[in-house]
Amino acid sequence: MEIKNVMIAGAGTLGSQIAWQTAFKGFNVTVYDLFEKGLEQCKSMHKQYAGLFKSQLGASESDIEAAFSRLSYTTSMEEAAGNADLVSESVPEAIDIKQKFYKELAGIAPEKTIFTTNTSSLLPGKFAQITGRPEKFLALHFANGIWTANIGEVMPHPGTDPKYVDIVAKFARDIGMVPVIIRKEQPGYILNSLLIPLLIAALELYVKGVANAEDIDKTWMISTQVKMGPCAIMDMIGIETVYHVLEGLYKENGNEGLKMLAGFLKSHFIDKGNLGVKTGKGFYTYPNPAFEKPDFLK
Repeated sequence: MEIKNVMIAGAGTLGSQIAWQTAFKGFNVTVYDLFEKGLEQCKSMHKQYAGLFKSQLGASESDIEAAFSRLSYTTSMEEAAGNADLVSESVPEAIDIKQKFYKELAGIAPEKTIFTTNTSSLLPGKFAQITGRPEKFLALHFANGIWTANIGEVMPHPGTDPKYVDIVAKFARDIGMVPVIIRKEQPGYILNSLLIPLLIAALELYVKGVANAEDIDKTWMISTQVKMGPCAIMDMIGIETVYHVLEGLYKENGNEGLKMLAGFLKSHFIDKGNLGVKTGKGFYTYPNPAFEKPDFLK
């Protein structure tokens, strides 16, 4: 099966990145979101990515124009899914939202369409039957900043036909990812199995008043020689995404500490409209956050 037409469901932080990268690599891409506002934000992000690709990744003006020519945007699921060979889903990290999405999509998408989820913490097996095509359903998970953090975690559920694992792994490579096959369903895959405990630990230190965001990040950045600390990472991936992950983990294991952390993010960040990079404020203010300044680690 040859993938040509791709539907990106969810125009948020990662959805917009996946859409741009996929179009840049030569695929026809339709971005779907329930809300026109989400699509407008996605278009704005694509203009930013175009500038980044030209200034940092060596893209030519003709490369950028070609990418834009392969992009379209719609609030109509029928229009987005009508001729899709593959769907990449990045709707909010909440079970009920994803279930509703797949129930609707199952009745619209052609039989040929492969469904992939970019869920950060939920197992594809939770949604496999709802898709109406469990054999063609699996996870393809991306890291934020996908053109440089270009890992593509491919995770089937027990009912996925192995041939679709191969097709999706090839697609991931075709859009510039390094595909990694997760051989057993694992919440958080490899990446988030390592990352989520770090973010939880950092958030606990912050909420308990042990240290501020700058000192938490500074400690991690100096000690591990990385460009970004956990509080900055939460800003990058989106505070609301971290909130949904914590809520999901709480519902799974009943850990009251996770519920408390989720509640803190909601009252201190989300309810105030401070979602991180996308809104210009989270643990840091953007652009030009403190952790990027030359003297931050001194």
